[in-house]
Amino acid sequence: MPAPQTALFPPAAERLRCDDLLTRALEQARERIRQGSVVPTPDRSAFAQELTEFDFQRPRPLDEVLKWTTASLECGLVHVTHPRYFGLFNPAPTFPAACADRIAATFNPQLATATTSPAAVAIEAHVIRAVAQRAGLPSDAIGHFTSGGSEANYTALICALTRANERFARDGARAFAGPPVFYVSRESHLAWLKIAHQAGVGRAAVRLVATDGCGRMAVEALRAALLDDRANGCVPVMVAATAGTTNAGMIDPLLPCFEIARANDLWFHVDAAWGGAVIASDHRRAVLEGIGLADSITIDAHKWFATTMGCGMFITRHAPILTAAFHVTAGFMPSNNPGLDPYVTSAQWSRRFLGLRLFLSLAVAGWAGYGDHVDRSIALAEMLKQELEARGWKIANDSPLAVLCVTPPSGDPRALVAEIVASGRAWVAATRFEDRDVIRVCISNGETTAEDVAILITALEHAAARSASKPVPERSV
Repeated sequence: MPAPQTALFPPAAERLRCDDLLTRALEQARERIRQGSVVPTPDRSAFAQELTEFDFQRPRPLDEVLKWTTASLECGLVHVTHPRYFGLFNPAPTFPAACADRIAATFNPQLATATTSPAAVAIEAHVIRAVAQRAGLPSDAIGHFTSGGSEANYTALICALTRANERFARDGARAFAGPPVFYVSRESHLAWLKIAHQAGVGRAAVRLVATDGCGRMAVEALRAALLDDRANGCVPVMVAATAGTTNAGMIDPLLPCFEIARANDLWFHVDAAWGGAVIASDHRRAVLEGIGLADSITIDAHKWFATTMGCGMFITRHAPILTAAFHVTAGFMPSNNPGLDPYVTSAQWSRRFLGLRLFLSLAVAGWAGYGDHVDRSIALAEMLKQELEARGWKIANDSPLAVLCVTPPSGDPRALVAEIVASGRAWVAATRFEDRDVIRVCISNGETTAEDVAILITALEHAAARSASKPVPERSV
């Protein structure tokens, strides 16, 4: 019986036609986005009506649906690919990473085992080893790609609990003599609360350690929290330092945190989801001194390494513990090799070929190319800092990375952010840093120019001037 040629599986000529149509439409949309608004401009009522017309009873031509979908997203998203998106850590992806998505979608490998996808599994393992060694971990460090930083940090906690008590795998938190707890700074990513909940130790297990007034974990506060917890019958299992906080790009004191963790026989993890990309820069990687001493690290390739979304990494120097944490045996699987098969050393079972995104990008740019990408972002952030300081703005943070927290000479930071975002000229964020409102600007898009930064400065200045001329409404606490 011949294979059917249907709307789901069209003939080769139709595939090529639609593929070419989509490629051209996306490139045209990309150029319009670069010249247009950063923020969505949808007619929400019209969109809702159009969406309801997809009742899935009447099939439509693929080219028609592709055209509608592309147009809907072009006017219905905050455009993180825009060169004046100075927001969160999700920059425009590299072109090689986008190519990787197309390749992975075409072959659609299942990376649970090396038996079924030997080439893909080997490529991912090769990239993990390269990143681990660049970060200073030993040559036998292992790891895997994850859906993002939250999954990677969850993996770190599971490893820490498994190491702390060999009965944890069977009995869970009941294996411990007291409540297990772990330590992060109060400026850390609060996904840790969800991670503790998911791991079964409860949100109360997260110790949000005070900072030093500059956004970094306070070493003496960490020591004090450890002593207090032990005195109250708790069981510390991990210290997790942050290398690049979400709010302000601050780096916790990695070496002192490592020394405290080692002195107390705790797992030392570094959440470098964003800041970890600095390992690519020969000029700046020293700011992460101590990361190579970690028991495990998290780095998100979809952040400053600029791959497409959903591409994190977990890396550890303790292969046996990672295996102990996630091993399982299933008769329907073709193999069960902890050294080769990702499903026995990670939380995921079915796995997309994520690592190809970073493999292609590293292959064509090398560490030097990524180092230039990082250095350029930091240089633009420094330019912005100098220009704003000269205009009377206050700099709230002192990050070695490409993120700036500022306050205007006058006016409410949140009101200014709302005005700038509403204008569509740029996208910045309002946040809290060390108990005060600030405007947060992150530069991680490899296509952002000095002209884009100048446009942002003009928008900030105009918003501040208008804000100064009218009263600031009180906000309820």
